[in-house]
Amino acid sequence: MGSKKVHKGSFESSLKRLEAIVESLEQGKVSLDEAVGLYEEGIQLSRECAEKLRATELKIRKLAKSVDGDLDVTDLDKE
Repeated sequence: MGSKKVHKGSFESSLKRLEAIVESLEQGKVSLDEAVGLYEEGIQLSRECAEKLRATELKIRKLAKSVDGDLDVTDLDKE
């Protein structure tokens, strides 16, 4: 079976790798074992990307400009 790669890079590098995996699987030029390994890696990358997006969304939602232009951290419940 394919090797499990832990890919803790940037969102962009993870997404680029995920796109390469999808392309490889769509071409169908890999063995069954390789396809399963790529699929497992793709699932992991997909989860990492989704978590990075959630974390970034929370960070953005917490930042709000105050009247004097300073950045304040606000509670999400106050929105």
